[in-house]
Amino acid sequence: MNKIKMICLDIDGTLLNSQHKISQKTNDIIRVAANEKQIPVILVSARMPKGILFLQKELNIRQPIICYSGALVIDAKANILSSSGIAILDVTQVYSFVKELNVHMSLYKDDEWYIEELDEWAKQESEITNITPNITSFTDLFNTWENENSGPNKILCMGKPNDIKLLNAKIKSVHSSDLNVYPSKPTYLEIMPNNASKTSAIEILMQKLNIQRSEIIAIGDNYNDIDMIEFAGIGIAMGNAPDKVKQYADDITFSNDEDGVADAIKKYVIF
Repeated sequence: MNKIKMICLDIDGTLLNSQHKISQKTNDIIRVAANEKQIPVILVSARMPKGILFLQKELNIRQPIICYSGALVIDAKANILSSSGIAILDVTQVYSFVKELNVHMSLYKDDEWYIEELDEWAKQESEITNITPNITSFTDLFNTWENENSGPNKILCMGKPNDIKLLNAKIKSVHSSDLNVYPSKPTYLEIMPNNASKTSAIEILMQKLNIQRSEIIAIGDNYNDIDMIEFAGIGIAMGNAPDKVKQYADDITFSNDEDGVADAIKKYVIF
């Protein structure tokens, strides 16, 4: 087995337990891997930078981060290594579906979160992430981005499970090839540019850090982690992952409430 030279960790449902916290055991093991063994621990998430950087601080690590499931990659000094946006035409199309179904829509670009109103969904997300959104007119925002020839790195739609299923089907019927659309939970639909994935972002860091695919361990719990679990030299699924995700893994660790990340790092990295 090749020596592991990079650890790629999903955050929600993986690094964090169901209380959205890093357990002491997991924190201790990651510090050993990162600081004693000098192995880069890369946090890989659908979150925005603000939602990741405070966790890095808690773990006492300074490394690049992968945000928006690969649509934004930032180095340890906050320089942008890679950024992909969703075309405004696609954004406005999704917006029309959202209005039709009365679903909440959040837009994320770089390190900013935009909403039209502070509804219950936005309040809930703000409490989970500890981040305050910008309340703004989406029409004005769309015009600005159109003039700049840019767009958001990510769209997050939140609503009742049935509405999210309907929205998912509607978007996929029109945008099957140009958008990466997946439900991260029954009430959340995440939309990213199709050319962005956790794996494509990991490949950017592999080049930068001169690391081979076989020297990477990736740990995740959800459908948007499948590509990196399958790609890594050792792909680990959490015990709380859906069965479909587990099918792609080389090994299955304990759940996020049973220190699954700590156990996997201990087994494959620290021995």
